[in-house]
Amino acid sequence: MRISVTGRHVDVPGPMKEYAEDKAAKLQKYYDRIEQVEVIVGEDSGRHSVEMIVRTAHAETFVAQERGNDLFASVDLVVNRLERQLTKHKEKYRNRKHAIKRPPEITER
Repeated sequence: MRISVTGRHVDVPGPMKEYAEDKAAKLQKYYDRIEQVEVIVGEDSGRHSVEMIVRTAHAETFVAQERGNDLFASVDLVVNRLERQLTKHKEKYRNRKHAIKRPPEITER
């Protein structure tokens, strides 16, 4: 899994880069087919913005964004959103193969 942390019109400090990489690496336990994670950090009028783009096998993409005053808290919120998205996708994928078979309806006359 490749993880890249970049800044949009800002320099990303070393501790922030390490923190985002650690959090992004933990997404692997929610869905094991993750190939690439991009973390984009930006700043708009004094507020920080964090966007994570997760690319998986079979060309599926998951995106989450968050804006806030605290950069570390924004990363946490984005990771939580992606955890929910990946978990929901994994459940759908698993349940798709095991459809519930219902017995035929019996009509009484």
